[in-house]
Amino acid sequence: MTAPDPADLPADSTPATLAPEAPAEVQASTRHPAHPALGRPAPHRSGLLAAGIVGYLIVGAAVLLVVVYFLSFLGPGLTVVGAVLALVPLAIVLLGIRWIDRWEPEPFGILLFAFLWGAGVSIVLALTVDVGVQLALSARGGPTDTSQLLQSVVQAPIVEESAKGLGVLLIFLVARRYFDGPVDGVVYAATVAAGFAFSENIQYFGEQISSEGGFDGSVAQIFFIRGLLSPFAHVMFTAMTGLFIGMAARRGGRLAGVGLFFVGLVPAILLHAFWNGSLAFVSDFLGYYLLVQMPLFAIGLVAVVLLRRREVRLTQLRLGEYAAAGWFNAGELQSLATPVGRRRSMSWAKSNGVGRLMRSYIRDATRLAFTRNRIVTQRDHVAAQAEEAALLARVSAERGALAAAVSRVPAG
Repeated sequence: MTAPDPADLPADSTPATLAPEAPAEVQASTRHPAHPALGRPAPHRSGLLAAGIVGYLIVGAAVLLVVVYFLSFLGPGLTVVGAVLALVPLAIVLLGIRWIDRWEPEPFGILLFAFLWGAGVSIVLALTVDVGVQLALSARGGPTDTSQLLQSVVQAPIVEESAKGLGVLLIFLVARRYFDGPVDGVVYAATVAAGFAFSENIQYFGEQISSEGGFDGSVAQIFFIRGLLSPFAHVMFTAMTGLFIGMAARRGGRLAGVGLFFVGLVPAILLHAFWNGSLAFVSDFLGYYLLVQMPLFAIGLVAVVLLRRREVRLTQLRLGEYAAAGWFNAGELQSLATPVGRRRSMSWAKSNGVGRLMRSYIRDATRLAFTRNRIVTQRDHVAAQAEEAALLARVSAERGALAAAVSRVPAG
């Protein structure tokens, strides 16, 4: 099974009207589609646009509810202070996500939706369930040590991971063409988890400052644990759900994605419960963290590196097929489909004033490779063929512009 990640070129994209003119031989080769099927227009994606509008209305309303909750519960001052502190782990996590997603980036609009889902909808769902449980416990005489432990080890992992994972599943179901495999699943899940952790940290930091009457050692301790020692905790949990949904994205349909969503919830919930339970039972948290949690994080990191390598191999394979058909020079594949080659190409391009053009060429060639993979694996076949035609024209124009730039560079 070939590995995966998305072709995130919008379906209605067309070659830029002001694209640099390609060489005559390239123009001749692009005058007619390579195959009649490639000339079919892309289907209109009004359904995806409408779903996006509705989705943003939902996550926007949820985020607003969370803000109102914080302002009522913590007050404006502690909300702002908590948010500022929560920006530190958020920045760490977002840098990690950017590193994972660097080879073939996901659309910003979907990533923003994922973040807002985690920061808003997931928090609202978790708070709603928590309030219901608290009311039920109050009716029975109030919470006990046992009930509080069960809330932490059972309720929180099940509710929170289900709420976060649902956002990833919705992206898979609605924006299927932007969800091509496990790396996509990890990226979307990590972004949802980043949003959730950001909102949760605002509450934790604000509550701690309020209970202590200001900054003290306990505030510094909770910031160290949540903000610096374990910013990727929620990411690690929810990434399991995204990973399994991504497995369905490689070859399976939407039904397989729903099924593997429930499969992925199991390790996500167990890891979350394991983490929460450790805080209740382990006296030497730092030792536990170094002996248990760090190895788990290292395993997850190795898995991500291996998945990214599969993305590189997939890009090399699919662009190699285009090179064999004459769309690329075989020697260009090193510059387009290897990390070292890309860095070398970008360095040359920036020094000669065509960095933006080279970046577009690499990005579109990568999208072309993943679009080709969708065609080969029979996923969204008709739309992918139309996108392939548009991308072939675009990379040909970009390649021509780069060739012209090379001719202007003095020899030696």
